[in-house]
Amino acid sequence: MFSKSTYLNRRQTLQSKLGNGLILLLGNEENGMNYRDNVYPFRQDSTFLYYFGIDQASLTAVIDLDNSREIIFGDELTIDDIVWTGPKEALAEKAAKVGVSEVKPASAVGSFLKDALSRGQTIHFLPPYRGEHYLKLQEWLHVNPSEATQKASVSLIKAVVSMRSYKTEEEVAEIEKAVDTSVDMHLSFMRDTRAGMTEKAIAGKLQSMAIARGGDISYPVILTVNGEILHTHARDLALRDGQMALCDAGAETAMHYCGDLTRTIPVGKAFTSIQREMYEIVLNAQETAIAACKPGVLFKDIHKLASTKLVEGMKQMGVVKGDPAEAVEHDVHTLFFQCGLGHMMGLDVHDMENLGEQYVGYTEDLIKGTAFGWKSLRLGRALEPGFVVTVEPGLYLIPTLIDRWKAENKLAQFIDYEKLELFRDFTGIRIEDNLLITENGNRILGKELVKSVRDVEALRG
Repeated sequence: MFSKSTYLNRRQTLQSKLGNGLILLLGNEENGMNYRDNVYPFRQDSTFLYYFGIDQASLTAVIDLDNSREIIFGDELTIDDIVWTGPKEALAEKAAKVGVSEVKPASAVGSFLKDALSRGQTIHFLPPYRGEHYLKLQEWLHVNPSEATQKASVSLIKAVVSMRSYKTEEEVAEIEKAVDTSVDMHLSFMRDTRAGMTEKAIAGKLQSMAIARGGDISYPVILTVNGEILHTHARDLALRDGQMALCDAGAETAMHYCGDLTRTIPVGKAFTSIQREMYEIVLNAQETAIAACKPGVLFKDIHKLASTKLVEGMKQMGVVKGDPAEAVEHDVHTLFFQCGLGHMMGLDVHDMENLGEQYVGYTEDLIKGTAFGWKSLRLGRALEPGFVVTVEPGLYLIPTLIDRWKAENKLAQFIDYEKLELFRDFTGIRIEDNLLITENGNRILGKELVKSVRDVEALRG
């Protein structure tokens, strides 16, 4: 938890942006894995954390803009609870630490909102993303679950995005803690991975490192020898010499700020010649993109720049023909690079994704694309100081996609399909770092994590 003044100032700023009505922020509930009391690890809603800072289940917060009230609804522990959990800090004490003096029982929120509706108050709420959110909105505000996202407050969404997009010094420090732990996880992966180990065993070790630092992973570990499949989570599959292993893993601190890094390594001691060439293509694209990240530059244009570098590399490999820039204008790069170059990061690994990518990553004048490849670009808007973003280009040779394009003879003026067949079983490579956009450029967050071929192979030795 940050200082009381941090949360007071955040809520005051939020109130100034909304002006009137009532803001309803839904905390998260504990969810049972296979019965009610055997629960998944609890994760508080990130916007609730941002404004109220209390990492506890079954809370609801209200900011009554018209009557200058801030209320947290939730229940204190009963003696029956304490038997199982032991004594814990009272909710009222936690609320005082974030500058809230009014705490009411959880059961009171329904009648409170009913009265607000009867007075004709506008009730602002964010798009729901959990089942309990939909049910609460239905019970308290009579919002049909099928309409809940459409009825969410656009003015509240925009206000939250306008604040959470810009990371303060204390937030950046917390993110760097997460990135530092993520670096240590990746160093373990890069040093210790050996043929015969299973993907699950390696991923399990990495998660244990995040938990040991007081937090957890910020998303399920992606660890695979099938790097061409963008989100393949670890399987009970043994690694073999000659393969590459891709690890996309990040830690989350106890305060739930995130890290998100990716490295790709040879399972043996060294890359093969073709693996090395392809790796260098991705690394060049990433370093070029990072150098371009500075205030005022559209991230969409940096995505295009990285895509062009990837296509230039594939032209050197003999797969692409013609002018690389022209090929990118025709979306040739989406055969090899189907996802976006990066995204915002903070309290969520895809920061504020539940609020809507158009609001977070784009503007009223810059509309998110819908074409294959471009629709997966979560961030397109101009970068600004205080943004924390990922930069993660990759090459993904997906046999099913190759076969489909080849059958259609798609963009054959740019693609040598006969040469491409030599790469159909190559798999994939991704390299990812986390950046803070500064006044004059950017800074890579966290401790250094090696990525040159020479340094990666040195770790593998």
